[in-house]
Amino acid sequence: MLRQRVTTALILAGALIATLLYAPYEVQAVLFGLVACAGAWEWGALVGARTSTQRLAFVLPLGLACFGLWESMGLAGHQSKIAMQPLLAASALLWSAMLLGLKSYPAGKWLWGRAGVRALMGWLILSATWFAVVVCLTLDNGPLVIFFLILTVAAADVGAYFAGRRFGQHALAAAISPAKTWEGFWGGMLCVAAMAVLLWYNLPPSHLHLGLGSLLAVALATAGASVVGDLTVSLLKREVGLKDSGSLLPGHGGILDRLDSICGAAPVFTLGLLLVGY
Repeated sequence: MLRQRVTTALILAGALIATLLYAPYEVQAVLFGLVACAGAWEWGALVGARTSTQRLAFVLPLGLACFGLWESMGLAGHQSKIAMQPLLAASALLWSAMLLGLKSYPAGKWLWGRAGVRALMGWLILSATWFAVVVCLTLDNGPLVIFFLILTVAAADVGAYFAGRRFGQHALAAAISPAKTWEGFWGGMLCVAAMAVLLWYNLPPSHLHLGLGSLLAVALATAGASVVGDLTVSLLKREVGLKDSGSLLPGHGGILDRLDSICGAAPVFTLGLLLVGY
């Protein structure tokens, strides 16, 4: 199992690096859109879609939403970043609302139990994630910005894993994901803070206008949002009795199992960078 996980992770990392370094911006946007659609295919299982036709019917609105965002927000022409902020802020607000929902669970089972609600969440979350990632690509050194996003999420996950195993005693959300602990959460945040400080001290002179405090704030907010994304998908899988969202990635489960943290992190990360003047 470990060898399988490592092999899959290396293949995914290689594909991501190749895409970010060599693919044109428009191709990157399409490829990330296809990844979002793959996530929607798996999300279909969370809304009760059992056949391929039903899953395709769920994927289609997401594809149309991404295309609509591309056209209406002027992403092809690298529109002013100020115009992107309201939609990113709305996405971040959605995750703030989800945090309240997670805190009250299982009191909100009457809401999460509705397939229509889970479907709407899927379309909103996945389209917002795609939009945030594409906006990141339009920033200066877009590929490196995406690497920082992924590195932040990974650091939060790795720090939480090791701190949780060593010190974990107090459950973070026992009704949703019993293995997660507050000790693990703070371990992940500490790991992200250390990574952000290290990165800031190695920034090229042209990027030193971004203060250490600003970078720390963005990184920590992103890490916190990644946990909310992870727990949200875990909650929905628990509602329908699924352990993994799929089996497309050997050793890792489904695409959605790898996207859940990114879904929470991407809009907060992108909005944060724009607000601190990157």
